[in-house]
Amino acid sequence: MSKLGITAIAAVVLAGAGGLYFYRQSDAKEAPQFRFATATKGDITSSVSSTGQLSAVTTVQVGTQVSGQLAALYADFNDHVKKGQLLARIDSTLAYQSVQDAQANIERVNAQLMQAQSDYDRNKKLFDSQMLAASEFSTFQSNLAQQKASVKSAQVTMDKARQNLAFTNIYAPIDGVIVQRLVDVGQTVAASLSAPQLFLIANSLTEMQILASVDESDIGIIKEGQTAKFTVQAFPDRTFDGKVKQVRLQSTTLNNVVNYTVVVAVANTDGKLMPGMTATVGFETAEAKDAIL
Repeated sequence: MSKLGITAIAAVVLAGAGGLYFYRQSDAKEAPQFRFATATKGDITSSVSSTGQLSAVTTVQVGTQVSGQLAALYADFNDHVKKGQLLARIDSTLAYQSVQDAQANIERVNAQLMQAQSDYDRNKKLFDSQMLAASEFSTFQSNLAQQKASVKSAQVTMDKARQNLAFTNIYAPIDGVIVQRLVDVGQTVAASLSAPQLFLIANSLTEMQILASVDESDIGIIKEGQTAKFTVQAFPDRTFDGKVKQVRLQSTTLNNVVNYTVVVAVANTDGKLMPGMTATVGFETAEAKDAIL
């Protein structure tokens, strides 16, 4: 064997011996650690996780059908209100003037109607006595009919003006709590195109709901009546209970991911939960009783 071959073999042997030495040293320092526990039994559940927002079951937007400057507010955030309770008042100066103008117009057309009726009655006698031509009498008939129509039109205008005056007072449409107020005294609201929103009233916050977004890969195992548990950041150490109320058919697509909205009914008897809170929901899809843990 050549001198070069002997040198190569010696290098390989030395490298192997060194590697074995360092391996044994490392193995001696990092001995395997074992942790022992007693086998127990209990209940195991499988769940699908999702997130959503808490909201009131029923909310009503309170708007105004007339334009004007907000003269007074009688309700604020978190106030509990009753149906028919006065919430706000819009300056009624222009609306009151419209009522007065409509009243004056009614008086004017009534006077014209009286004159037209008098002319008709007088000429009716002449027509019945054949002292007036039918063509001339028809003019008085037409004038009387027009004046009667004018009275009806004036009355409609009057009713509309009175209704607009009544609309300057904003009343609560339902019993509930005000969760949002969008106006301040002195602010001008314009109802020319659509009714501007003044308040948002929640019917009740003792019963709430979560609108959770569930991926299409998991929606097939979500059923109505299914149990759900959720947490909110405000109370991280507490788990709340809910129940699937509805699985909506309409899907939404975000970043090529298809999701479905699942409505979870929630009891909020202690009032801890508030609208808008983010809930992390776990839908219980399977359960094993008395299993080895």
